[in-house]
Amino acid sequence: MIFPKNAIDKLGFLEIKSLIQEKCLSEPGREMVEKIQPQQKLEQIDRFLRQTQEFRDLLLHDAPLPVDHLYPIKPLAEKARIVGSFLAEDEFYRVLLSLRTVYAVIRYFNEREGQYSNLTLLFEHLPIETKIVRQIEAVIDDRGRMKDNASRLLLDITQQILKSEQEARKRIDQVFKQAQHNGWTADGNLTVRDGRLCIPILAENKRKLKGLIHDESATGQTAYIEPEEVFHLNNKVRDLEFERRREVVRILMELTAELRPHVPLLLSYHGLLSKLDFVRAKALFAIDIEADMPQLSKDAEINLVNARHPLLLINAKRDQQTVVPLHIKIDQHDRVILVSGPNAGGKSVCMKTVGLLQLMVQSGLLIPADDTSKLGIFKQIFADIGDDQSIESDLSTYSAHLSKMKHFTEFANARTLVLIDEFGTGTDPLFGGPIAEAVLESLNKKDIRGVITTHYSNLKVFASNTAGLENASMLFDNVAMRPLYILQVGKPGSSYAFEIAQKIGLRADILESAKQKIGTQQKKVDTLLVDLERDKKLVHDTKIAIGKRERELETIQAEYEQLQSHLEENKRQLIRDAKEEARQILKDANKLIENTISEIKSAQADKERTRELRRELHAAVDKNTEKKPSAKPSAAPSSAIAGDEVIEVGDWVKIVDADTEAQVIEVSKGSNLILALGDIRTVVKKNKVVKLRGKEKAKVVKRHRSLSTSSVADFQPEVDVRGMRTEDALRQLETVLDRAVMIGYPTLKILHGKGDGILRKFVRDYLRKYNHVSHFEDEHADRGGDGITYAYIS
Repeated sequence: MIFPKNAIDKLGFLEIKSLIQEKCLSEPGREMVEKIQPQQKLEQIDRFLRQTQEFRDLLLHDAPLPVDHLYPIKPLAEKARIVGSFLAEDEFYRVLLSLRTVYAVIRYFNEREGQYSNLTLLFEHLPIETKIVRQIEAVIDDRGRMKDNASRLLLDITQQILKSEQEARKRIDQVFKQAQHNGWTADGNLTVRDGRLCIPILAENKRKLKGLIHDESATGQTAYIEPEEVFHLNNKVRDLEFERRREVVRILMELTAELRPHVPLLLSYHGLLSKLDFVRAKALFAIDIEADMPQLSKDAEINLVNARHPLLLINAKRDQQTVVPLHIKIDQHDRVILVSGPNAGGKSVCMKTVGLLQLMVQSGLLIPADDTSKLGIFKQIFADIGDDQSIESDLSTYSAHLSKMKHFTEFANARTLVLIDEFGTGTDPLFGGPIAEAVLESLNKKDIRGVITTHYSNLKVFASNTAGLENASMLFDNVAMRPLYILQVGKPGSSYAFEIAQKIGLRADILESAKQKIGTQQKKVDTLLVDLERDKKLVHDTKIAIGKRERELETIQAEYEQLQSHLEENKRQLIRDAKEEARQILKDANKLIENTISEIKSAQADKERTRELRRELHAAVDKNTEKKPSAKPSAAPSSAIAGDEVIEVGDWVKIVDADTEAQVIEVSKGSNLILALGDIRTVVKKNKVVKLRGKEKAKVVKRHRSLSTSSVADFQPEVDVRGMRTEDALRQLETVLDRAVMIGYPTLKILHGKGDGILRKFVRDYLRKYNHVSHFEDEHADRGGDGITYAYIS
């Protein structure tokens, strides 16, 4: 599919694979990355891409996948398959950790059924065989050592060894003290020689103590002796250790025999872990290069939107720079894009970006381009990049180019992507140009797709007059004399040879002589191309400015529409309020009139009483028709007015209804205050509080400070939830966390134990959702490791 084979390396695909391998956690995962090759089946490519995309989304937006232990269990399973062999304790421990990881992963996806449909295909129909785990856990402890109670005999032997060792130690301590008392010992304490505990005895006294001499000092003045009675006890311990080892081997052989029927399942688990590591590495790399999944097409086409070269992007991010995105479209109408322009203007990067991204997609890798990009599937990718001269094959640079062109013209078809850099170079331009044009004509007749870079004018003219070929150029700022790295399709570009030479500082007389030596027609063509470049640059800049102005106008229009909607709503609300107020006034007026009439009747038309009632009626009318003063601007959110006093954040107030003091921690825009009563927060209307001043305020502050100090002194920044049910554990954790936040404690130690890691998972999921927890981490491995979590409170 790829010709020549080194084209993959020249396009940078091997470097991409190397970067993905660095993300792998296991050797089997790295081996799978090494085997990545472009595929041709659309369904298979689509599945690979979707699996990578789902894993990327999982890493970015979901709880971490429990892949702590990815040991290669295939060699262990193969070893267990052999009758008569057995796995060692550490090997069983690796199998146990891997099985726990497998079951945790299966449970993880079972809990998210339907959410990651393509990833679920990796372990479809794989059962959870917990019997294997229980059998290993009955024998192997959490340190990877055999349990003392793995069998009754092993427990008896272990207890005998312990008892004999204690007896031997007790006896040697007695002999050592006696030897010290007699003055036989050298300076120093008991020491180990040849694995046996010995007493340092002065050389002149070594015959006075019966025992076995294991060693002597470099000077010969000290002998290290194991006392005779201790020697027999130590030999007994050694015999018991041999007996224990035989029992351990018997248990391991028995456990291996129980594991042997499950070897095919273990191999399936190995495949799952390897694939998970493989897809995880691809997803992590996709995050690094800000990659997305493009649309796939059955046709041989390419439409890249905002595409960037992944290796260039990684280097730019490291140097805190940006990469100019590439927009390029290759379809049935414009099958071959002929890119021209100045040297170091980005022509080769453009071509390599197209080739590399096509290879990545067909290999199941996400690419750094918009998800609106669309790529087809090519059966062949032919590339001619760089110098392939060979002394051994007697090939010059141009001969190597021609040999590739021969292969291209013979085997290319409509499903072939052709990439050629600096087409036609390597020989006399007078002959190289026509040969390149003839080759391009032959390839075009085969309906190939491709990107070709060149400086040859005859190729630019040929492309402009031939269907299926399209000129394109890399924009160049001929004022600042610098490349813009922007691909512009539709017109060829100038090489800017004279302009670049002038900027570099080549003498004017040399440049003038060179201009006289080129043909008049060629000079006109190059001048025309430079003018076209200048016009294209002006059009491009104008287009950008217009686009910016349009976006500004759209923003202003949206703000205007939002303001108009707000004003309309306010208007409707004011009308509703006015109608309600008028209705209430009418209601009150009718009631007042009826009461007045009733009073007049009851007063039996008494003139004084009637005048009085009329005055009251007129006063009520004046009250309702009086012009209301305009509303004053609302106070800033940081203060409020209660009575005649301004209340601000930090003030102490007294709640009138509750006769309780509290401190203001926030003043809302409405008529509410948010108060702190110790560890409790409450909302109170502004007119329901009285601001405290002077001695009364000082007394309250002093009392609350003493209570707060006492609260901090009594607080224990540690919570033990081991053995609790999940709901009880989270409830207790919430209580302690809330109190730590209230008193401003920086850290909290949470003891949840290891076990199957379920409680740890729920605790850490809760910590992720708790706003005041900035981050958390495991305790040091020597002090509990992942059985303890430290939460840091911001």
